[in-house]
Amino acid sequence: MSQTNIIEYIGTALFLLAVMHTFSTKWFVHLAHKDARHAGLWHLLGEVEVVFGFWAFVLLACMAAIGGSDVAVGYLDRQNFTEPLFVFVILVMAATKPVLQAVRELINWLARFVPLPEPFAYYFLSLSLVPLLGSFITEPAAMTIAALMLRDRFFTQIISPRMKYVTLAVLLVNVSIGGVLTSYAAPPVLMVADKWGWDIGFMLGNFGWKSAVAVAINAMSATWLFRKALLRMENAGDASEKTVVPLTVVFIHLLFLAGTVIFSHHPAVFMGLFLFFLGFTEAYRRHQDTLMLREGLLVAFFLAGLVVLGQQQRWWLQPLLAGMESTVLFLGAIALTGVTDNAALYFGFPFDEAVLRKIVGETCAALPGDSGHRVRLSLGKTGFKVQNSVLHSLTDPVKVVMAKQPVSVIDLFLRHKTTVRKRYDEAIRKAEKQGAFDMLFFNFSGELTEGGRCNVFVKLSGRWYTPPLKAGILPGVMRSRLLVDPAWMAEERSLTLSDLRIAEQVVVTNALRGARTAEVVWEDEPIAG
Repeated sequence: MSQTNIIEYIGTALFLLAVMHTFSTKWFVHLAHKDARHAGLWHLLGEVEVVFGFWAFVLLACMAAIGGSDVAVGYLDRQNFTEPLFVFVILVMAATKPVLQAVRELINWLARFVPLPEPFAYYFLSLSLVPLLGSFITEPAAMTIAALMLRDRFFTQIISPRMKYVTLAVLLVNVSIGGVLTSYAAPPVLMVADKWGWDIGFMLGNFGWKSAVAVAINAMSATWLFRKALLRMENAGDASEKTVVPLTVVFIHLLFLAGTVIFSHHPAVFMGLFLFFLGFTEAYRRHQDTLMLREGLLVAFFLAGLVVLGQQQRWWLQPLLAGMESTVLFLGAIALTGVTDNAALYFGFPFDEAVLRKIVGETCAALPGDSGHRVRLSLGKTGFKVQNSVLHSLTDPVKVVMAKQPVSVIDLFLRHKTTVRKRYDEAIRKAEKQGAFDMLFFNFSGELTEGGRCNVFVKLSGRWYTPPLKAGILPGVMRSRLLVDPAWMAEERSLTLSDLRIAEQVVVTNALRGARTAEVVWEDEPIAG
């Protein structure tokens, strides 16, 4: 057996392991909570975007062991990493505050001409027009912009998990099919456009208009399905519409974005533009949110790993596809898309709202009326579990202390309210032993995240700020309410220990206790018992 065959077989085995690993990331996250000593490693292996890059590294190590470092380096040099680099750059640029403001203003302006209430029009256009823009600004940019707009306008409010998942599913599908109005934006089209002579006119006449119709039908169906929920949001504004970026800054950002799209197949050019872009954002930092560098790098790492592992699958995949009839190949592609684009409920727990309301009603009716009570509702695979206890009063300001151990932003359970919260429960107990209400956490980047049982709002220069979800926090109910409350005018922003030290006021929030003024107790300050 030749050296090439051995490497191909290893590459295929590692590819299968990577696929299995992708569906096993929850197990690694769970392991991180059990094994604190190696929690960082388990969290890393529990990040979906890391999987293929990790196994690509194993493949390169095997190549080096079998054929020497020259074989591994030579194989890596022959791969084309333009797509991962481009996706990284376009994702970071498209997610900036000036670009989002430009698209948001366009959507708001067009919404005036849509014969629907404002939230209906905004929701419909976010799921239809923005995905179709992917034909011009590329699909990754359209996905980034649409996802962030939907997050700021709807996902910061109290909406059902069903609405969240259906919205994401429709967005994924519409972005996937919305990039075929042109011949350069969708990678599958780009690969064959030159060889088959598919120009923009051909794409519009044969695929584009059909795609636009399908996108509109999908978006309108979702809008109609959630019409009652959208109607309740009629007077709710976009939580991110607080500060206005100057038009000059917006225009320069759009120029950077356009240049990157135009030179999308020339990494030396668009990476150079990206470096200038980073310098510009640093010079005008006051008009920027935190750049999504980490998120972009993770996606690029995933795509690069796919490139490295994917090249080793030709020996069996190409003959297999070539031997399939066109109908079988078509149906197989549909089945694969159904798996890779599936947006099923994350944990898969059955939920019956009618049963929930009945249980909560019966529990509350049985409680004595001479004092306040707290009711805890848990949902598992076997159904609901209800617990209650007396709610003791609090006196403001409540005291909060600092956690010494950072949290990982890639921890899945930071974004879900589950019983997998040993770290936070221990933090609350330690805080209470010190006479404090809660303990505040920071992530490995030094960003303030949340408390063991509360979200945090910090007042700086007369404005309220709270850590963004990407810092690794739970999207709490009270946090969501305050973000859309015009009396607070609160914004998401990365916050550090320095910000906390100079804060004019600190407030901790949760649905049970509401918004409570907090006093931060530093290590050198004793807590009065």
